[in-house]
Amino acid sequence: MRLYAIGDIHGHLDLLKAAHQRIFDDGGPDAPIAHVGDLIDRGPDSRGVVDYLLRGQRAGRRWIVTRGNHDRFLPAFLNSPDWTDPGLSSGQHWVDHPGLGAATTLRSYGVDPDQPRAALLEAARRAVPQDHAQFLASLPLWYLHPRALVVHAGLRPGVDLQAQSEHDLVWIRQGFLDSDANFGPLLVHGHTALERPTLYRNRLNLDGGAAYGRALSAVVIEPGTVHLLTDAGRHPLTAE
Repeated sequence: MRLYAIGDIHGHLDLLKAAHQRIFDDGGPDAPIAHVGDLIDRGPDSRGVVDYLLRGQRAGRRWIVTRGNHDRFLPAFLNSPDWTDPGLSSGQHWVDHPGLGAATTLRSYGVDPDQPRAALLEAARRAVPQDHAQFLASLPLWYLHPRALVVHAGLRPGVDLQAQSEHDLVWIRQGFLDSDANFGPLLVHGHTALERPTLYRNRLNLDGGAAYGRALSAVVIEPGTVHLLTDAGRHPLTAE
């Protein structure tokens, strides 16, 4: 049984559709696809990404989408507008942080981000469909498949999966990226942008930096092998 997986999308609907097409060409239209999260922010069409994935799931596509740290920002703003994510060392709010990409997400919903906070909140509550906010807020934190365990950021080594904190699952870097722990199945994650998807002995980082103008990674995971899907076909990944 194979599993396909896609890295951090960050509002790039065109890249997502192209990655899906590479998967369909390899495994057919009913291929199971896991997405590691971060659907929104930074790219130009967060609304389109959410709508596309939501509609696909409703149509019965075998698409799994795990929750990324960025996927928490928009629904949290709509429901608890003063909330700031404890994972942000700056302590800044989503709409104030210059690097998070809130402005592009809001613009994709037709909301002008350059207005006072109260007006911005009111406009966003009118513009963002309720099912979009509910979809983002209800995304699962992990997905276990016979071929892999898919999470957004990683796991806290030595902690049972059921006991992992949401904060670690969507934010962790220190203590995970430098760990050689055996997580059981191949651990597939994103969150930490690299120049290209990279396979390690105990994990696979799929965040190839689509948020920063690079490609959106799509792979096929089969027993003992991982292949990057390119327009020219499969390219094997070897552990570093």
